[in-house]
Amino acid sequence: MATYAIGDLQGCYEAFRCLLQQLQFNPDRDQLWLAGDLVNRGPDSLKTLQYCHDLRDNLVTVLGNHDLHMLAVLEGSLKPKRKDTFQDVMASGHRDVLAQWLHQCPLMHENQEWVMSHAGIYPGWDLATARRCAREVEAVLQSPQQRQVFFAHMYGNEPAHWDESLQGPDRWRTITNFFTRMRLIDDAGNMDFQYKESLTDAPTGFSPWFKWHNRVPIEKGLLFGHWAALEGNTEDRNIIGLDTGCVWGNQLSAYCLETGQWTRCDCRH
Repeated sequence: MATYAIGDLQGCYEAFRCLLQQLQFNPDRDQLWLAGDLVNRGPDSLKTLQYCHDLRDNLVTVLGNHDLHMLAVLEGSLKPKRKDTFQDVMASGHRDVLAQWLHQCPLMHENQEWVMSHAGIYPGWDLATARRCAREVEAVLQSPQQRQVFFAHMYGNEPAHWDESLQGPDRWRTITNFFTRMRLIDDAGNMDFQYKESLTDAPTGFSPWFKWHNRVPIEKGLLFGHWAALEGNTEDRNIIGLDTGCVWGNQLSAYCLETGQWTRCDCRH
């Protein structure tokens, strides 16, 4: 049995199937961990989402920002953006089944040795706090009434730092931003949700969340996607960046949790 962690698919269905073929993935014995953003920007959101749903007994995915955006559009809480490419999901007769499945997916997943979320874990949280915060928003997403409120207030960059006293939509938005949009943090613990490029050109006074000077130690290895410009490089063997930019013309990558071995597939298939 092998467990393969894979970064942002973003509708790159052919590359996903190619990678699974290279891995000789066998759903009877192997498991897939997906770092979220199954849809959007790539050409085949529906095929990708449907295939992941078909493999759901042997696959776990955490939710990414693009997944949540699509769910908000499907719910009618937001309008599609010009660059969205999940119109095939919106037109599908299976959209409700697929959305219902995504509503049940976690923001954070873990086993005894590894923990995974889409963008990472806020460096001021210990693992117990991260678990508790993830469960809060997951419960909101699973409630038809509460998720309408959540989606209506989901977008925004404030609050940019953690405050345990936050309540309601502000609290949900902050937790969601940390799990799905986080990249840079300043010395005071404020997040910058705008920057997307490599660390070489990062603004003065900011560091990647996983190198924050006050980061609370997490007693497990960390897996995250979201930050394609890193090309998987965190300079820390216990913090694994999974998004290697498939949708932007680079490779789709899988990391075997048992062996530490990488397998990559050129996405131009």
